[in-house]
Amino acid sequence: MNIWRNIFWLGTKELRSVFSDVVMVALIVYSFSLAIYSQATATSESVNNASIAIVDENHSALSRAIANALYPPYFKTPVLISADEVDQGMNLDRYMFVLEIPPDFEKDVRGGRQPSVKINIDATAVTQASLGNSYIQNIVVDEVNHYINRSDETSDYPVTLVQRRAFNPNGIGMWFGAINALINQISMITIILTGAALLREREHGTIEHLLVMPLSSFQIVMSKVWANGLIILLAFSLAMLFVVEIILDVPINGSRLLLLLGTTLYLFAAAAIGIFLGTIARTMAQFALLMIMAIVPIIMLSGGLTPIESQPEIIQPLTWFLPSRHYMSFAQAVIFRGAGLSIIWPQLLTMIALGAIFFSASLALFRRSIAVSH
Repeated sequence: MNIWRNIFWLGTKELRSVFSDVVMVALIVYSFSLAIYSQATATSESVNNASIAIVDENHSALSRAIANALYPPYFKTPVLISADEVDQGMNLDRYMFVLEIPPDFEKDVRGGRQPSVKINIDATAVTQASLGNSYIQNIVVDEVNHYINRSDETSDYPVTLVQRRAFNPNGIGMWFGAINALINQISMITIILTGAALLREREHGTIEHLLVMPLSSFQIVMSKVWANGLIILLAFSLAMLFVVEIILDVPINGSRLLLLLGTTLYLFAAAAIGIFLGTIARTMAQFALLMIMAIVPIIMLSGGLTPIESQPEIIQPLTWFLPSRHYMSFAQAVIFRGAGLSIIWPQLLTMIALGAIFFSASLALFRRSIAVSH
């Protein structure tokens, strides 16, 4: 009983230490509010206000119809330029797209020939360039078909394809961006808090005071895990309610209690990783470098940015050892698909197992570091 009482009081000391650090509190507030909102809304999966110019060497009704079809918010108002202005305009980053309509374009269309239309693309913005190219091609084809048929009638096909989007009917990319941003913040801030807490004790010399008290290394480590985990769990709950659900209007289809349970298990694993890194590092500068090495693969290989199946085959088996992969799968299943415990229990068990492994390794390393220093 004394063991858990000591863990509780050590944890309350850790809570006071965190909340007395203004910079740390500001980082937590920012990470679970503005950072999530900006990441969710800044990434667009559609073309938005793309700059476009047109080289119209035909000056026909059809070419004007094509120009008029390129309208906001997808494209800015097209700028008419000459052919010799194309290279300079794209080199100076004035236009992302330049559409060149050749002479006799309308005449060739009326004659049943297939004239070529040239699209120059600044592909430094890869996603926008790819999507914008498809938009422009569809617009040109639609306008040409409308001109030929003199109507918007479409042909009847023997097969009708009916598209149904499950879990996100309108294809709102912000929904997935918000959850991905929130999970990334959980991973990063949890590791920072727990690792920095251990280093703070060492740099201030208070670790020596703890060691002369009747405390075990398990009690010291566990107190930091539960205290910092509680802070992140509270920040996660508030971010889910106010930022994700109310401000970004992302629906939560599954059980919120189940989501909190899975988050608690993941926080245990992430905090153990923070303790591990904080034990290896001797200074905050070393810890910052280790953070970069750890956070990048944790975020990149979690499956939030790209599906696990789309990653290189040599990397895919290694992602199984990352708790972030299983938590991402768990969170998406609960939030978007409304999955219950009967479906996501494998992810929960895996997070428990990985958390136990990381915690045991962190505890063993912490004990060894104490023994060496004394």
